[in-house]
Amino acid sequence: MDFTITLPKNQKTMTIRDLFEKEWLVPRKVRHFLRTRKDVQLNGTVAMFHQEVQAGDTISLHLEESDYTFQEVVFGDASLVDVLYEDEHLIVVNKPYGIKTHPNQPDEDDTMFNHLAAYLNDRPYVVHRLDKETSGALLFAKNPFVLPILGRLLEEKQIYRRYQAIVHGRLTKDQTIRQKIGRDRHDRRKRVVDPKNGQMAITHVTVEKINERTTNITCVLETGRTHQIRVHLAHLGFPIVGDPLYQNKPAKRLMLHASEMHLVHPFTKEKMIFTAKPSLW
Repeated sequence: MDFTITLPKNQKTMTIRDLFEKEWLVPRKVRHFLRTRKDVQLNGTVAMFHQEVQAGDTISLHLEESDYTFQEVVFGDASLVDVLYEDEHLIVVNKPYGIKTHPNQPDEDDTMFNHLAAYLNDRPYVVHRLDKETSGALLFAKNPFVLPILGRLLEEKQIYRRYQAIVHGRLTKDQTIRQKIGRDRHDRRKRVVDPKNGQMAITHVTVEKINERTTNITCVLETGRTHQIRVHLAHLGFPIVGDPLYQNKPAKRLMLHASEMHLVHPFTKEKMIFTAKPSLW
């Protein structure tokens, strides 16, 4: 794997060692390999890790396959991949409802992960997940080098995600739901509001349109708990239309869609916005 990265205009002056360790989160083992093999160049010349870099500098590096641990991947169907954005480091796809994000068993071949592997002819790396029943914008890393940076952006809430939903009932006002979520002791598939043992979860809800028996809403997450939006809205008394776990009225699909994603590119620092269509309304 060979990468050439031009440092952005807002890059702070620092040593290559600090850039790799603190900003790019390169694992210690991989930093050691890069240093001992002299596989890093600064502006076309073999670099030492104590050298300083600044805005506009170009860093080239070579990674061996053996620098990272890989697992076998089963290829799926590349035709099911709808790309919203792609470059050499990351890819955002529009996941259809009814497809899982990633396999739970080694021989599975019908998840978004498998289909993307077939599209890329290579292994993708999961950054976050969407429920099987949820559609919309889904981010993957295309190489292990960028994966920890995207993971940190997600952890530090620097990847903004907006969801569309249609709920049963007439929800009349915007609100922020702050309720801890934990596992359902009686059904391992489900989560419940659990004030005592759950993890804090925060969902911001905006009312978009009140219909006769349903309400169109948008949701923004501050946390990323499993089934968070579904559990919060069901607990509030406004379950999502078509939810197979948290309400019992049949519908053709779960009416929850990850409609928009914002992030700052890990290397170019460009602000990026991705919209997954079609919308639910």
